[in-house]
Amino acid sequence: MRRVSFHTLGCKLNFSETSALAREFEAGGFCRVASGAPADICVINSCSVTEHADKKCRNLIRRLHRLNPRALIAVTGCYAQLRPDEIAAIEGVDLVLGNNDKGDLFNRVSALSGKVPQALVYSCETEELTRFFASFSSGDRTRAFLKVQDGCDYKCAYCTIHYARGSSRNAPIAVLVDEAREIAAAGQKEIVITGVNTGDFGRTTGERFIDLLRALDRVEGIERYRISSIEPNLLTDEIIEFCAKSSKFQPHFHIPIQSGSDPVLKRMRRRYTTAMFAARIEKVREWMPDAFIGIDVIVGFPGETDEDFGRTRSFLEELAPAYLHVFPFSERPGTPAVDFPDKVPAQVAAARAAELGELCRRLHRSFCERHLGTRAELLFESSVKGGMMFGFTGNYIKVKAKYDRTKVNVISTVELNEVDEHCDVSATVL
Repeated sequence: MRRVSFHTLGCKLNFSETSALAREFEAGGFCRVASGAPADICVINSCSVTEHADKKCRNLIRRLHRLNPRALIAVTGCYAQLRPDEIAAIEGVDLVLGNNDKGDLFNRVSALSGKVPQALVYSCETEELTRFFASFSSGDRTRAFLKVQDGCDYKCAYCTIHYARGSSRNAPIAVLVDEAREIAAAGQKEIVITGVNTGDFGRTTGERFIDLLRALDRVEGIERYRISSIEPNLLTDEIIEFCAKSSKFQPHFHIPIQSGSDPVLKRMRRRYTTAMFAARIEKVREWMPDAFIGIDVIVGFPGETDEDFGRTRSFLEELAPAYLHVFPFSERPGTPAVDFPDKVPAQVAAARAAELGELCRRLHRSFCERHLGTRAELLFESSVKGGMMFGFTGNYIKVKAKYDRTKVNVISTVELNEVDEHCDVSATVL
């Protein structure tokens, strides 16, 4: 049996796709091995959201080639889609496959008996990005990522996603419900609904995201759902109210804002204002007062002044989300922002990111402390560290308790006791 290892960089979408690829290889007679083990084939599912992500992929390719000099190395994903020739020129790479034909990776690799004289490059033209590669993750005993949508039509000024993944498209609701049933049959209790722009679901089938949520809610065996990320302009009252009333959809929302300054949002070509964003947060809290709200923020976008950043910081302090995902602006070739004037020096962007990072730590700790002394339902995972097991409450507070294997993958009631320096909350299982 030929040994194959898989290496995933980037988002939850990539994790779900890698898992689907791995199942196909295993069904085809390959032996899947751990990422650091000797392998005959190494598959990399790449990310290109920042220059750091590109660099990480290049370093991984070189490391795998050193560890497995005779192994066939295949690279797919967003970096492969955007910079195929750059990847093909790296020593050790044999196959570069774009996102459109990611589902054909097994057939492409199976057709090769080993190393090739020159890297083969397939389907890396943006206009070819029309197919939907259905996928969901498996292997984790408790949680699965279900891909419901791919691509994006928004073309924000800083983002390469439209070029890397194409236009918005999706599988039909009936297909996704069948996949959710397959996940339930495997014993997993929680599904994270993922996509590039999940709320835009339905572009290719004429269906609605809210109808998908209702259909998934009826799948037996799945006890919890989370929406991985949703644009604020697509988080409708109907979706919020449905999630609040559902016993399965958790009070947990990941909503990108990117800036708390309206002039910066306009230059970014985002489709909302700070007032609209604040109204969405207010609506969530009206229906789910204890909801975990995570927010994405970019600092150092071209033209972001000290006043713009000050507005962002003040706006976030006033919103008081549970968590901030902060990213210094990364210039991506081919995007409009590359040609924008008034670049922000890297050291200034880094200082702003550090300032918001400190705000995040304060907000996250405050959110956790507010729930001490209360009871919560959570799903314990199988990982063990220092004799402790971990899980997440419905509103995404990370909880630790003394390990008990009978509690793994079981919804348990706990009492939240104390927050440690990492914002993990110790709990008593009731």
